[in-house]
Amino acid sequence: MAFLPVIVVFILYFSGIPIAYALFAASLMYFGVLNTGSPTDLVLQKFITSTQSFPMLAIPFFVMAGSIMNYAGISTKLMSFADVLTGHMQGGLAQVNVLLSMLMGGVSGSANADAAMQCKMLVPEMEKRGYSKGFSAAITAASSAVTPVIPPGINLIVYALIAGVSVGKVFMAGYVPGVFMAICLMLAVHIISKKRNYAPSREKRATAGELLHQAIDSIWALLFPFGIILGLRIGLFTPSEAGAVAVLYCTIVGVFIYRELKPEHFPKVIRETIEGTSSVMLIIVAANVFGYYMSWERIPQMLTELLLGITQNKYVMLMIINVLLLILGMFLEGGAALIILAPLLVPVVKGLGVDLVHFGLVCIVNIMIGGLTPPFGSMMFTCCSITGCELGEFVRECIPFIIALLVALIIVTYFPALTMFVPNLLYG
Repeated sequence: MAFLPVIVVFILYFSGIPIAYALFAASLMYFGVLNTGSPTDLVLQKFITSTQSFPMLAIPFFVMAGSIMNYAGISTKLMSFADVLTGHMQGGLAQVNVLLSMLMGGVSGSANADAAMQCKMLVPEMEKRGYSKGFSAAITAASSAVTPVIPPGINLIVYALIAGVSVGKVFMAGYVPGVFMAICLMLAVHIISKKRNYAPSREKRATAGELLHQAIDSIWALLFPFGIILGLRIGLFTPSEAGAVAVLYCTIVGVFIYRELKPEHFPKVIRETIEGTSSVMLIIVAANVFGYYMSWERIPQMLTELLLGITQNKYVMLMIINVLLLILGMFLEGGAALIILAPLLVPVVKGLGVDLVHFGLVCIVNIMIGGLTPPFGSMMFTCCSITGCELGEFVRECIPFIIALLVALIIVTYFPALTMFVPNLLYG
């Protein structure tokens, strides 16, 4: 009976009920029917107090910053810069696609937002230049998996709140894994493009003068992530305040420098911010209430004892957890998987001495791969619906990119010094 709410969550979720409502319904069933020893008003109090967290302010601010940047012309500047850097390579536009997603990490922080944007910006042009629809959609979805790993990805903030670790350290830990994911994808693109003879988008490598000219033209877009790193490092602002600074910076750049952000865009920005924030916050609040039930029944402790009974070797444990997350990632949306599983797995790895910041990046890279796989991959559905690509064709074309991302996952998992290099450098 103690595990009945968990079963109810999965039944409701697979029945098409949004994960937030499934979590809250299962929690109310437990405290209202199965366990009447806890007053119901305590559950409602938990629901309300879950929103009263200062670090959570980072979520609406960064969602708004990403929305503003899309209207401010930042995305176009970043794409031009990416084309100058990688357009001369084999499969030029596909390489631009990957690099743009890496640069967009500091802009949108959302895989689905990045996938949707690039499906509209790049995929039509890729098809005109001879790339197959399936390949174009697959590399767009796969490259969008990089975006939430690069700060300020929303999943980075959510994990830091769940695990009780520094948001700043989790932010800094995202850079090296994100770069590794991009490198692995670019190698896969090179191999496939050479085999299929996908041409570069530029006839020759950009000269130093062209690189400098484009860097100057895109400087305000490129300064954004570096400004966040510098501000966090010198203590100028907290991660939550960094979101507010980002909104102000993007607005100034969009209105006064690029002059593409118009008054009519602000109602759209506010609507997109409310929609993006409300969906994330509702899931977080419902997950906190569900976590209250799990703590009451000692489910995290039971899972810890079960997994530690299998092995005490942290490397073997990380392999088991990776396999578990990969399987569950095929069925659960990334944010939902993180919110449900992180509270269960954090005590396990903490008991084995695994750095919780490093483990957060292992989880996030893992669940991003799940977004590419059937039956419930969110980036898969986003790209297929926008491009009109057949699901079967998408899955076939995506297999090499999933393999490339799995290689990156292994590197992130078993070489923690690489993931922790930037946080240790900046925070000691």
